[in-house]
Amino acid sequence: MAFVRKRRLERERCSKERFSLLLLNLEEHYFEHHTANHIMNKGCRDERKIRGSLKICSKSIIFEPDEKIQPIIKISLRDCISIKAPEHNEGNNPFTWDTSGGISVVCNQVFLIKERNIIGPYKTVRGRTEYLFQLDVAGKLGDVVQTLHQLYRASCLDKLGDQAAMITAILQSRLARTSFDKNRFQSISETLHMECKAEMVTPLVTNPGHVCVTDANLYFQPLNGYPKPVVQITLQNVRRIYKRRHGLMPLGLEVFCTENGLCSDIYLKFYNYQDRDELYFLIATYIENHITEHTAESYMLQWQRGHISNYQYLLHLNNLADRSCNDLSQYPVFPWIIADYSSSVLDLTKPETFRDLSKPIGALNKERLDRLLTRYREMPDPKFMYGSHYSSPGYVLFYLVRVAPEYMLCLQNGKFDHADRMFNSLAETWKNCLDGATDFKELIPEFYENDSSFLINSLKLDLGKRQGGKTVEDVELPPWASGPDDFLQKSQEALESQYVSEHLHEWIDIIFGYKQKGSEAIAAHNVFHPLTYEGGVDLNSIMDPNEKVALLTQILEFGQTPKQLFTIPHPRRIIPKLKSLSRASSHSVSIAESPVSPNEESFEDLTEESIMLAWNNIAKLKLHEQCKIHKEAITGIAVTCNGSSVFTTSQDSTLKMFSRESKTLQRSVSFSNMALSSCLILPGDTTVICSSWDNHIYFYSIAFGRQQDILMGHDDAVSKVCWRDERLYSASWDSTVKVWHCVPGETLSNKKYRFELLAELEHDVSVNTIDLNAANTMLASGTKEGTISIWDVTTATVLHQLPCHSGTVFNAAFSPDSRHLLSAGEDSCFKVIDVQTGMLISSVTADEPQRCFKWDGNTILSGSWSGELLIWDLLGGKVIERIKGHTGAIMSMWMNEQCNSVITGGEDRQIMFWKLQY
Repeated sequence: MAFVRKRRLERERCSKERFSLLLLNLEEHYFEHHTANHIMNKGCRDERKIRGSLKICSKSIIFEPDEKIQPIIKISLRDCISIKAPEHNEGNNPFTWDTSGGISVVCNQVFLIKERNIIGPYKTVRGRTEYLFQLDVAGKLGDVVQTLHQLYRASCLDKLGDQAAMITAILQSRLARTSFDKNRFQSISETLHMECKAEMVTPLVTNPGHVCVTDANLYFQPLNGYPKPVVQITLQNVRRIYKRRHGLMPLGLEVFCTENGLCSDIYLKFYNYQDRDELYFLIATYIENHITEHTAESYMLQWQRGHISNYQYLLHLNNLADRSCNDLSQYPVFPWIIADYSSSVLDLTKPETFRDLSKPIGALNKERLDRLLTRYREMPDPKFMYGSHYSSPGYVLFYLVRVAPEYMLCLQNGKFDHADRMFNSLAETWKNCLDGATDFKELIPEFYENDSSFLINSLKLDLGKRQGGKTVEDVELPPWASGPDDFLQKSQEALESQYVSEHLHEWIDIIFGYKQKGSEAIAAHNVFHPLTYEGGVDLNSIMDPNEKVALLTQILEFGQTPKQLFTIPHPRRIIPKLKSLSRASSHSVSIAESPVSPNEESFEDLTEESIMLAWNNIAKLKLHEQCKIHKEAITGIAVTCNGSSVFTTSQDSTLKMFSRESKTLQRSVSFSNMALSSCLILPGDTTVICSSWDNHIYFYSIAFGRQQDILMGHDDAVSKVCWRDERLYSASWDSTVKVWHCVPGETLSNKKYRFELLAELEHDVSVNTIDLNAANTMLASGTKEGTISIWDVTTATVLHQLPCHSGTVFNAAFSPDSRHLLSAGEDSCFKVIDVQTGMLISSVTADEPQRCFKWDGNTILSGSWSGELLIWDLLGGKVIERIKGHTGAIMSMWMNEQCNSVITGGEDRQIMFWKLQY
């Protein structure tokens, strides 16, 4: 639990030092501190000196006594009547000759904090009071008083914008007079690349200072030296870096040294986007060889295929959508999953146990929604349906007050919320989210993690008493939870349940996706105040500083909508087939309901296991034999069912038959003087079909050893042919894909074939490759200009069309489950498309073009331009093995059904036979 762990570490540090930046007001800065004495009851018999530290802040003076039993004193500069260092000749001078360095502060009210070192609401002492402080170093008195007078004048300005402007000027002046201390470098050999001003961001707090990046480290040196003189991050440890939107401006940068952690190692806010972008470039350039940058689409692919959990996927999406545990106005948002908080047993097999994930919280209760829609229709522009957001600093701290009480006190001016409005009960909170007029909050990641401390009042905080007299203690759990840990365990199980896996994409559409904005948001009843959306307001265009400060304050309190990650419907998760269920067929995506005995494994089960085993060991491919049988590049490979004969086509215009048993060339046939582009063998091993650049498709009878027929079907070169269920599919440079039906009974004879043209799929440019899905219902085509189209073969209509590559698409293939389509192009990129939605969900760039490939949905075996076989971890976006092979580009590839035997054909005119060696 990132937030809680971080707060716990801070509490351990604060056990020695009670002061923290959370004692400041929002948007306040801590400038400097001085060792001093607080002189109490001056001139009286019980006069005392309390030793401590005097903190000078932009809106207040804070004195932290060394004795923990004494309260921290906070004096707001706005409440001050006078601040001065009395002259010795003043008659009412409270200081004598032995107390030089004294400061007198007269104020109307003061806040006493952490009295007896107990965390609780601030105690307010009202009435005119004089506080006397004596600095240890008397020589600093003049500078301190001058600074306080400047800040006092700023605090007395009527308008918040004018106050902010004056304080900013003071801050920038201080930053300009200082620079990063190079003596803080870890090594004298480090080379400085950049230095600039910035602020380190933590929840509710920003701390100004200097950023410095060298060839080895990233440094931040706080102007005030708090919480430590310098923060140092080794660039070699950096794993992720994100540009952030902070306070509606593109000025944030967050650096992570972990692969999957929610909490970063440092969050920086810059004063201009040029500095932010330059630092991002320097760090990204350093780490680009160490890590792979992940996109929302690449994480989607991992999630769809079950390589990451629902929880992990939501964390990644939050990260990519600018959500950070360092910014409470953009804290990671998680969904309410469970809707049953009254049963004694939580039944995760019943749909009614779960919340409807297709609707926002505000739309779950129809009666409430109807009232909100009535108000929405009567509202002048800009319209919004909900007067509060589903994620805001107040909501985050509502859930976490028991582990982060000081944050709640900071946000609410030193007070806890009313006891009846506290996070008292899961059932009450859920009911209020369903029925409350202004409560539409979602959950936070902590509800699906392993640390249950946020549900327990382990700090023994005095959070007040409810109307019935009951003291607020631990959160009341539902009957089905035996305790806090059990509650989190069952919540995790619910989040990873089959129901949620089948419906989580609907919630993602609402929060991160296409239903977040525009007409789809209106239709989904998902419209919030315009200020909460990215781009909802341009702060740079607002000249009035008071209006700008008011907007920033409103956003901080109201919360922000995540950055939109998807603009089309999010694909469903692929739910794995269970062994306890039988399949309708080897190619069916659906699962039959008929049960199978656990001890009865079908032949299909064994085949799937052997295929999985082969792909898990695909890096163990070894060259078995090779031979050179063509005069030019090999373009197609087909193998008979028994594996004894291999047919190859080449740009030398010949079809050749090679015997694997005798290792000899047995036949060589030339149909024309133009190149052949592909070949396949019809079922029964009777006929070979070849496509040619001469616009024709040739049929060669294996039994009779001669050309059997010619199909003159295109007006330009035929680039590829496929055959399924008595249908021939041909792609051509004439910009068409044609579907032909072979009249039954003609296929197995040596008579002329009679083909009937069933459909013509028209494209704008030349088609270079095609592939069919397992069920023969969809066809994918790739063009010479890089466009991928997915067609519904039954209706001859295009389902999706995407400009995927810059240059020719060399190869495209559906995954075995037909959920995804992989393509390889002249631009050296692999692209993955979700077949259901047409969304481009992954892009991996290679060092050189990959001409051909085979894949199982997760791993790719590709033939490269240089002749190597490359094995790719698609989800990780990296090459995991390189196998030396041909001396030129690998042009074609064949793999058997068991995926343990591969044949490649190259530009070097050779065919190579590869086998898995476990």
